[in-house]
Amino acid sequence: MRLKNILIVVDNLEESIRFYRDLFGLQVILKQEGNVILSEGLVLQDAGVWKDTIAEPAIPYHNMAELYFEDRDIEGLVDRLVSREFSVRFLTELTELDGGQKLVRFYDPTGNLIEVRTPANRR
Repeated sequence: MRLKNILIVVDNLEESIRFYRDLFGLQVILKQEGNVILSEGLVLQDAGVWKDTIAEPAIPYHNMAELYFEDRDIEGLVDRLVSREFSVRFLTELTELDGGQKLVRFYDPTGNLIEVRTPANRR
């Protein structure tokens, strides 16, 4: 057995495609019936499809899961986040950790938690 994808629920598929494409470089692999498969194994599902499937609404801004990315230009990412058309809410402002690694946490436009760190210094 192996993990194939991670699915997150989104309010607006087109906005979410733009968000993950423009900020993280993910590309659309397949679109069909309220689902979009992006590169790197991320699947976006329309909130209405999710509710119809499990008979429960999605809960935005929860902290039960997090998408994790690494980016060498984390300052550039933060600049793009605050100057873009996307509405994001920061959970953790850009922070430098002991050892020099930087991180930022924020929610995507639907309320899915994302963490971005600079790659760890490996000696």
